[in-house]
Amino acid sequence: MNKNGKKENSINQDKTPLLDTLLARAKRKVISFHTPGHKNGQGIDKKLASFTGRNLFSLDVTVFPEVDSLHDPTGPIRKAQTLMAKAYGVEQSFFLVNGSSVGNMSMIMSTCQPGESLIISRNTHKSTLAGIILSGVWPIWIQPSVDQNLDIIFDATPEQVEKTLKEFPEAKAVLVTSPTYNGVTTNLKKIADICHARGKLLLVDEAWGAHLKFHEDLPSSAIDAGADLVVQSTHKMLPVMSQGSVLHFNSKLINLNRVRNIVSMLQTTSPNYFTLATIDLARKQMVAEGEKIFEKLLRLIDRARAQINHFKNFSTFTRAEIQGKGFDLDVTKITVNVTRSGYSGHHISEILARDYNIQVDAADLFNIIAICGVGTTRKDLDALVRALAEIDKKERGDQQNWVLTIPSLSTELVMNPRDVFLLYRSKRVPLRKAVGHISAQALTPYPPGIPVLIPGERITSEIIEYLEKLVERAVRVSGQEAEALKSVKVVALH
Repeated sequence: MNKNGKKENSINQDKTPLLDTLLARAKRKVISFHTPGHKNGQGIDKKLASFTGRNLFSLDVTVFPEVDSLHDPTGPIRKAQTLMAKAYGVEQSFFLVNGSSVGNMSMIMSTCQPGESLIISRNTHKSTLAGIILSGVWPIWIQPSVDQNLDIIFDATPEQVEKTLKEFPEAKAVLVTSPTYNGVTTNLKKIADICHARGKLLLVDEAWGAHLKFHEDLPSSAIDAGADLVVQSTHKMLPVMSQGSVLHFNSKLINLNRVRNIVSMLQTTSPNYFTLATIDLARKQMVAEGEKIFEKLLRLIDRARAQINHFKNFSTFTRAEIQGKGFDLDVTKITVNVTRSGYSGHHISEILARDYNIQVDAADLFNIIAICGVGTTRKDLDALVRALAEIDKKERGDQQNWVLTIPSLSTELVMNPRDVFLLYRSKRVPLRKAVGHISAQALTPYPPGIPVLIPGERITSEIIEYLEKLVERAVRVSGQEAEALKSVKVVALH
């Protein structure tokens, strides 16, 4: 039984078919006349080999029958993917070696034809925009809500999804990001019911939630909520090498072969087999030990969170606080608000890295975000708490209290983003003269990490005023293509 009471298919999850195949081959010391060029590590420079050893590189092979093909799996990769699907209770799982970015693009391209529309919360990863451009769909954006007390942004609510579907009944699907970077999850079960009652598809970017189904004190997973397609970055929270991700298929409304073909089209033909093997092994570890691992980890995190909330200048919101706002929280993400210190999150992050040898995952003007994964230990959390305790006692900074805001992002979408990207010439105009023009680029300020412009949107005075304020605060805007944001790339219609 899974944590939501659903019966899982019984299968021996102790096996690791892909890892076992690679290890057996490595132990035979096969003479390599295939790629990669390091030849089982024999060509690796001593400087690196003295640290890693050469065994690691003997797991880095190319495609041949023994180790199987990611694009047409019939052997150990197929067996490993079948075990993954059974572990998560879905019909099919696809291993990804280009991260969840390729999963997001695959979800959109698998479900929407060019010219169709897709409802998306604006609080989305940049790869979603890539999927929009590649697929030729029309995005219908949901404006995320801002909590200025917690200095975070929430994702789409069921009420917003239902309202948007009523306004745009032609939409083919809804794409939601849950959990957010801060670990906040929305009510996916209710959103799934709303979508399916109208014959719409639910796609979920669950990049930060590959671990959710392995402990009852974590929010429900998108799979258990009934989503049709779910992408998970197994490398973010589980013991998997970077770029290792999985796309789960669990739908009666989507053509499985189309998903398979799209995934194959977007993936490299030279996958890293060591990364694939760690996905295989992580699945076995989580099924066998996940509940025990997270039981210990969650207790350690609760302790650390309580300690941080006793500091004068730092605080971190709790699951109860988030639930009181109608959402839920994956507590393995510790968002520490630093505004009372008089410093930005960026500055606190720099102090932690420079003086305490601690690297957090992200920082913005208001917060630092510490991500706890399977490998996080009590020693790690104690070090973070001690460091924050020392910083808390030091002299305050003099940064003014900025307010987290975003402009209205329901601006007019004049042209299809794909057409703008591929077919039209562009020109640059100064910020002040950009109002009324059609954007030819995506601009995403951090914080809050939400695109304020995408190709094809009409540029409003509110958006320009927002961008000018960011320039004044020296906030870098992703996509600005220069050291300072002084102009915007727009469609050259004449």
